[in-house]
Amino acid sequence: MSSRDQFTTKIGFILAAAGSAIGLGAIWKFPYMAGTNGGSVFILLFILCTFIIGLPVLIAEFMIGRRGQRDAVTSFKIQAPKTPWYLIGWGGMIVAGLILSFYSVVGGWILSYLGRSLSLQLHAANYAELFTSIITSPFEAVFVQGLFMLLTVVIVAAGIKGGIEKASTWMMPLLFIFFIILVIRSLTLDGAIEGVKFMFVPDWSYFNSQTFLMALGQAFFSLSVGIAVMITYASYLSKTEKIGNSAVNVASMNIVISLLAGLVIFPAVFALGYTPDQGPGLVFIILPAVFEQLPLGGLFLTIFFVLLLFATVTSSISMLEIVVAIAIGEQHEKRKKIAWLGGMIIFMIGIPSALSFGILSDIHILDRSIFDFVDFLTNSIAMPIGALLISIFAGYYYTKDISRQELATSNLMFIIWYIAIRYISPIAILIIFIQGILPLFQ
Repeated sequence: MSSRDQFTTKIGFILAAAGSAIGLGAIWKFPYMAGTNGGSVFILLFILCTFIIGLPVLIAEFMIGRRGQRDAVTSFKIQAPKTPWYLIGWGGMIVAGLILSFYSVVGGWILSYLGRSLSLQLHAANYAELFTSIITSPFEAVFVQGLFMLLTVVIVAAGIKGGIEKASTWMMPLLFIFFIILVIRSLTLDGAIEGVKFMFVPDWSYFNSQTFLMALGQAFFSLSVGIAVMITYASYLSKTEKIGNSAVNVASMNIVISLLAGLVIFPAVFALGYTPDQGPGLVFIILPAVFEQLPLGGLFLTIFFVLLLFATVTSSISMLEIVVAIAIGEQHEKRKKIAWLGGMIIFMIGIPSALSFGILSDIHILDRSIFDFVDFLTNSIAMPIGALLISIFAGYYYTKDISRQELATSNLMFIIWYIAIRYISPIAILIIFIQGILPLFQ
């Protein structure tokens, strides 16, 4: 039996965990959510909700994983023997696999755009028609989804130290560098200041319950909590590391990347006469049209899709890792075999989602396409339930002494976290859950 892999450095763990959090939620979803909910007010509420509601749950997941030093299922079995708490681990594994099944579809779209950009086929394209042709083509949609899963499997099969940590420690710094390049380009456009004002000068007419709920949901989901991914990553962390500081770093990096994504997109959108409320098509339809009007726009567009690919891959490897970690248990020598097998199964499960905009577009579940239904099932139902259970476990099953010892922080910070994990986060999660399932009853 081979020994269990571990992160070799604290920064390697932070970058991997931040990479899990910084995915399509930060770069794809955050800009269009901010764009359709008034910009600055949404952003302010998002930052507050991230630290007040999301961060305590993230710390709880780090605590459970680092204390257990095993996969998510075994960690709960060790810490709560002869109880059903371990089902959180199994639930997280299933939900992570389902999320990856449709997440890989979007990853495939990014590969399609990147391939066209590198081969100079994006110039002067009708981007609405291009996007439609990609997502409705059965062969292309499934082929690029398979390529994306292949990339994910190769990294996870190489292990924590040789795969996930190594990939994260060069992809995440490049992510920041590429973002800075694009932000500088965007901010130097004539009229860019309007985009900056949209992000940072509050329009208080948007300060309402709907904007708060949207910001709360974005803050919560952007941290990858609720599916035991962070429990899995933290299990590879040394007992000497301070998890509170690591969690703050991860949450802060997620906010910074989200703001950088906004600073790339909104100044350029305003400078070139577009409106920010374009919805999900902002990245795949509006942004390429914006870049096309810039000098060296093709180069900057290629950089953007490389950046988007990096962010998507760092998230996808965390989702496959929880599946692999639970499946191999203590038989670490089986990692490669299980990574390939798990990747293949998730790829097969994702094929209906890949085809749901084309030949399976007539199939609907609860008035949703297959893709949208799996998204709804995982994001609106499964993740809030998982996060609520994790909050209850850390807030009520752990004794105060265990929590204080694991968190190893000042008395004031511990009290703030303790109140948040027992009362504030669970209530907020219930609000998100109720808001998410309300459409089922309307």
